[in-house]
Formats: sequence, structure tokens, C-alpha cells
Amino acid sequence: MITTYLIGIIISFGIISTLCSKFNYRSELSSQADYMYKTAMSIASEYGNAYSGGDVDDAPSLPFLKAVSRYTGCNIMLLATDGTVLMDTSDSGLDSVKGFDPAKYKKSNYIVNDFFGIYDSNYLTVYYPITYLYNTRGYVIFSKSVKDVRSDADNSFNFNYITLVICFITSGLIFVLFYKYITRPLNKITKIVSKYAKGDFSEKINIKHNDEIGRLSDSLDYMAAEINSLNEYQKKFIANISHDFRSPLTSIKGYLEAMLDGTIPAEMQEKYLGIVISETERLTKLTNNLLTINNVTDEGMILDISDFDIIATIKKTIETFQGTCEKKKIKFKLIFPDKELMVSADMSKIQQVLYNLIDNAIKFSNSDSSIIISVTEKGDKALISVKDFGIGIPRESISKIWERFYKTDVSRGKDKTGTGLGLSIVKEIITSHNEYIDVVSTEGVGTEFTFALPKAKGHAPSVWG
Repeated sequence: MITTYLIGIIISFGIISTLCSKFNYRSELSSQADYMYKTAMSIASEYGNAYSGGDVDDAPSLPFLKAVSRYTGCNIMLLATDGTVLMDTSDSGLDSVKGFDPAKYKKSNYIVNDFFGIYDSNYLTVYYPITYLYNTRGYVIFSKSVKDVRSDADNSFNFNYITLVICFITSGLIFVLFYKYITRPLNKITKIVSKYAKGDFSEKINIKHNDEIGRLSDSLDYMAAEINSLNEYQKKFIANISHDFRSPLTSIKGYLEAMLDGTIPAEMQEKYLGIVISETERLTKLTNNLLTINNVTDEGMILDISDFDIIATIKKTIETFQGTCEKKKIKFKLIFPDKELMVSADMSKIQQVLYNLIDNAIKFSNSDSSIIISVTEKGDKALISVKDFGIGIPRESISKIWERFYKTDVSRGKDKTGTGLGLSIVKEIITSHNEYIDVVSTEGVGTEFTFALPKAKGHAPSVWG
């Protein structure tokens, strides 16, 4: 495309240059002819006044004509009416102009030819009659080689030509720069954005310009990456949800069909009905988690803030795990202040956080171990910690545990029923409270989660307890 434009510019330049050269030559020819004609008219007028009759005498006027000839660059002749040469500034020795007939050139004030054969090439020639008392006494002839006229035209054209060249080069450079920095990037953006519109985000625009187009490119690349990431997340989300719903539903259906067709005898049905109830609870938990995620807006979760005792809430949550802990011989070690500690938060959401963290600690703890839950104060914050001595989290997975549906390889063997949503929900809840949650873990040693909550107003700040 740019090559076509450049070829067009070069051809246009050549055509314009040729036309300008011809126009300039014709303009110069006409201009010099007009000047020569006026000068000849002035000289003819002076000679007409100087003579009272008869043919003009050449001797007294020759030095004057030669001076004018040098000044104008023209050859000047004085001819009698019959063509006899009375004066000739070129000293050619010409006696007469044979066949001289001014009537042949009355249609123009100048002629371009060999002037009745006296020149061996084309000359620009003008003439003006010398008259006295309405009688023509002779003619003043001005002649100049067409080569000299063209040379003068070329000299005057050179400046314009150079200016024209500079203009074309400048316009060419401007076009190339415009194409490079504006047209081509915009074409690329248009092409790739069309792919984005069709759902293809595989190609980046990647225009590295430090200008508005560069910033537009970066913004579109960022947008494409975010949309692509969202699309991938949606696919993964649907796949995970489908899997997490399918597994318990398959189990429930299988056990119920086995009971109906007698595969499971009546005396064993109570055991398998317990499994069905467990799977139903798993579905209920998954549904509740999805509803919790659905309540997350751009500003965070919708919270019902109230003041409550975090220590009492922790103790109440621990009670729900009593049976599970007895089976695994896991003991809780509680480190609390001697008095109640009031915090300002959404109690039901914080109960969900505690439930998820304690549930994970139990799942990934070894049998006959302990879980430490501590509450401390720092300034206007309450810090809650849940620490286990279980399998730990691999270092490369720590930054990913907050992602929805993420499970570490080591956790998959321990947690067959988990959805991978628990820690994601924990993070969303704490973030919605404008607080933080940290994790410290060593694989094979254990994991500690610590999160902060604001103390209720009126509860005196303190240092670490």
C-alpha cells in the first residue's frame, strides 16, 4: 500500500515537474519578448524623433545600441524597409535580410524561428517600426537565442524546482511517518479488535508507541487479557460446578436405585441413607457457597455489621466439630484474653470464616494432633489465628489458595468432598470488611491463618497480650 502511494507521489512529481518546466519556459519566453518589445519601441521612438527624413544613418547610434545589447543580452539590428542592415551590434557583416517582410508576423509581437534564414537555430525575435510623420523609416530588431531564453527559464525554475522537491520530500516523509505511526497501527488495531469481537483473544496488538495510540493498544491488550481470563474462569467455573454437583448426585442416585432394586438389603439401608444425607449436606454446602459468592458485588459483600464477642463465637463454632475431632483424636488449644473481646463485623460471615478455617485445619491435620486457636489484640484490631500441625501447603501453591476451586495436589488426597471454594469465600469476606488475612505454611509441618477484625467502639485499645 505504501509502495503504491510512493510510486504515485513520484509519478505525480514527474508530471508536475514537466508541466511546470514547460509553463515556466513559456512564461519566460513571453516575459522576455514583452521586455524586448518595449525596449525596441523605446529605441524606435528615439530614432524616429532624431531623423527628419530619409533613411536612418547608423554611425552615431552604434555605441548606444551596443550598450543596450550588452545590458539586455540581445542582438540588436536596424533594418531599412527593404531589409538592408543599417546597424548590427553583433558585427556579423550581414548586408541585408533577404525576403524580409514584417507583414508575415503581424499576428504576434514576437516570433521564434531563424528569422528569414539569418540564424542557424531558433531565435526569439521582436521588431518595432521606426516611424516619422506616419511613414515607416525602418525597423528595430531584437533577437535572442532560444537556448539563452531556456537557460534563463531554467535558472529561474531551479529555485522553484528545489522548493518543489523539498515539498515533495517533506510530504513523502510526513506520509511515511503518518502511515507508520497512525495508519498502520490503526489498521492493526482494527484487524485484531475484529478478532476480539469474535471471541479470539490469542493475538495481542502490542504497539509500543509512547503516544495515545500506544496507550490505546495497551488498554485494548489489557482488556483482551481480562476478558480472556474471565472467559477461561467461566469455563473452569462451570466445569468445576458441574463436577462438584455431578459426583454427589451420582452417589445419591446410585444408592437410592440400589435400595429400590434390592441390591442393598434392608438391614444395610440405614448405613447408606446416612451416606445419602452426607452427600445431600455436601450439595447444600456447595449451594450456600455459590450463593455467598453471588452476593459479592464490585464493592464487596453486603454486610450486616454488629458488635459481638469474637471469643464466644469461636467457642460456639468449635462445638460443631466436636464429633469429627474425637474421631481423629484432635484437640483444640485455645489462647484467649481473660475477658470478652467485642468486635464490629458481620457475625454470620465471620462464623463462616471460622468454620472454613477450622474445617480445613481438621481435614489436613494428622490424627492425634492439636489445633491452636488464638485471639490477641493490637491497637484497635483483634487478631484471630488458626494453626494446625498437618500436611502444610507447598510454597508454589500459597499464592493460589485464594482462587476459586483451587486445590493443591497434596490436598486432593485428603479432601475428597471439598469444593475448593472455602478459602476464596474467606478471602472475600475479610476483604469486604476492609481487613487482611495472612497465611504461613511449611509443607509437612503445618499451616497458620491469621486475620484481623476491628474492635468495637468503646473497647479500649491495647498492645500485644
